[in-house]
Amino acid sequence: MTEVRIYSPAKSAMQSGPGRDGWILEYIPDQPVRIDPLMGWVGSDDTRNQIRLTFPTKQAALAWAARKQMTVADIGAAPARGVRLKNYADNFRVDKLEFGRF
Repeated sequence: MTEVRIYSPAKSAMQSGPGRDGWILEYIPDQPVRIDPLMGWVGSDDTRNQIRLTFPTKQAALAWAARKQMTVADIGAAPARGVRLKNYADNFRVDKLEFGRF
């Protein structure tokens, strides 16, 4: 049986928004990687590690894996982040002002 990993990616460090939506399905490699003795590059005969499928929901990814008779080894989700809204006007709120410091 083919083993796959299904997970929800975390947002990139370069993003300031809420992150990516969707779930990713990746194949778990069957063969270990080998190092080329001449150039030192890492390679493998398994080309399935280049495949990444995206799905809108976790259920869709699980249904696709079940339809293809694949074993799901790991289901991971990115931690939920709370959104803290900030407004420029909050710097000048009356209850935040310190009147004795002028």
